[in-house]
Amino acid sequence: MPLVKQRQQEEGQPVIHPLGVDGLLIRFGARLCEAANRAALAFRAAVEAASPQGVAESSTSLTSVYLRFDPTYTDHAQLSSAIMPLLDSRDWYQADLPQGRRLWRVPAVFGTELAPQLSEAAAQAGLSPEQATESICAAPLRVQAIGFAPGQPYLGELPPEWDIPRQSDLTPRVPEGALAVAIRQMVLFSVSTPTGWRHVGQTALRLFRPESDDPFLLRPGDEALFIPVSREELETIRETDGSGGAVAERLR
Repeated sequence: MPLVKQRQQEEGQPVIHPLGVDGLLIRFGARLCEAANRAALAFRAAVEAASPQGVAESSTSLTSVYLRFDPTYTDHAQLSSAIMPLLDSRDWYQADLPQGRRLWRVPAVFGTELAPQLSEAAAQAGLSPEQATESICAAPLRVQAIGFAPGQPYLGELPPEWDIPRQSDLTPRVPEGALAVAIRQMVLFSVSTPTGWRHVGQTALRLFRPESDDPFLLRPGDEALFIPVSREELETIRETDGSGGAVAERLR
């Protein structure tokens, strides 16, 4: 049972749940939407700034904030009570996104044998391959969460026509830097892996850099704007630019 009075999630109110012996999950939505993702990002930043006693770690998913606490300092009920004033202090669904976010301009090839499922995905969305590329590259996409693999971003949301399903079968393997689409989201793969998402673009990004003090290139709340390039241009980027051609600027 949640440790706070019951609220209906569909009414746009957060709910606190205990998670394991040392965690709380603050859920802002039962399904992904822009407002719930915004709320999760904003609330986590506020918790980090407030530094409640006993909180050892925080992270976000698409619509939730996870707080891991030290049981020698606090427990589920105490931490729940401690964060309630902050949770009730504003409408997190309308809150400003955290400061320090970055806009990344990322070169990408769309289609060709490097990204062979562009035409299939475009047809699912009712678009031509050219229209699909224009749609994906029309506006920056927010890093909604990092997950599945180290440093791997889920990006969104795309326009409604991109509410297309995953494949029924797995693609045996997509390469590192692959850009795939499903359910109005893009996934930018940080490792080579099987996937049920359709491979529509290819970048030269290295998203996970374990040798670095800051091993994840992208962070939740960052934005990515994809810039179409030719295969030849991408190969040149691979050979000459260790950053994969990505250029970042501060959004605030």
